[in-house]
Amino acid sequence: MGLFDFFTQEIAIDLGTANTLIIHNNKVVVDSPSIVAIHRRTNKVIAVGEQAKHMQGKTHDDIKTIRPLKDGVIADFEASEFMLTEFIKKIPGIQGKLFSPSLRMVICIPSGITEVEKRAVKDSCARVNAKDVRLIYEPMAAAIGVGIDIQQPKGNMIIDIGGGTTEIAVVALGGIVCDKSVKIAGDVFTNDIAYYLRTHHNLYIGERTAERVKIEVGAAVEELEHAPDDMPVQGRDLITGKPKEITVNYKEIARALDKSILRIEDGVMETLSQTPPELAADIYNTGIYMAGGGSMLRGLDQRISKKTGLPVFLADDPLRAVVRGTGIALKNIDKFTFLMK
Repeated sequence: MGLFDFFTQEIAIDLGTANTLIIHNNKVVVDSPSIVAIHRRTNKVIAVGEQAKHMQGKTHDDIKTIRPLKDGVIADFEASEFMLTEFIKKIPGIQGKLFSPSLRMVICIPSGITEVEKRAVKDSCARVNAKDVRLIYEPMAAAIGVGIDIQQPKGNMIIDIGGGTTEIAVVALGGIVCDKSVKIAGDVFTNDIAYYLRTHHNLYIGERTAERVKIEVGAAVEELEHAPDDMPVQGRDLITGKPKEITVNYKEIARALDKSILRIEDGVMETLSQTPPELAADIYNTGIYMAGGGSMLRGLDQRISKKTGLPVFLADDPLRAVVRGTGIALKNIDKFTFLMK
């Protein structure tokens, strides 16, 4: 064990559009929204994570809330760097140390990422004292997190629906055979709901309210066995300008999300059509695995199962499947040859 190892802390990061999760010593130590609140005049960061999320949609002119990641990649370099630094400071094993330790990181990235975007992720990590940075593609991390043995000569299909992108991939022998990255995921669902309520009910709602509607009554199909209760939604009446309340049910939300879900289904069908026949035979036997927060939308698994004619399995803890997989990759950093330098 060298001196470098003695002062090094190992962390696995799922840097997501909606949430950032960090694993340290096999435990999820950070699970926060990827949001930063900044003072416009001084350009100082006021809050990150949960605190900044509470400010969303409620700020005055001097404060703006930004989400540094868009479609799973870094859109605002400075803000994302600051956010990473703050999250790393929150890690119990690193907090309050006299010297900030060197970090060895495994960080997951969308499969459709460009070389320039990869470089941006690495640069951000280097500035928060990361000495050894490895990258792992999101579908790979999700597959490991779901419990698939990816080293086997056997095809498995994984759909990871995050905040910014839906990653669809067929993995075998520790690599991605074919994949598709669709820029439709949780954020688009949220926008669809806000748009639907504006056009059908003349109700103007904010992003946070739309997200709450998605979580409480969101659905992908209009016939559910266990239907959620109708939900009262408050916002501003677009005609009178007065605050008002309406009640929405899951069937309406299913209609609002229909077009976006169709695009995801098309992506799945396209990936299946590119799959080599031997692997297609494996997938027929193993089915499709789903992970990511967006996969928790009620009835989405049934809908994809109906479209593909294959069984669809939802990960145990879909929100944490990717970071779990990234954590396992970190532990076996030398065994997994597909981790990119």
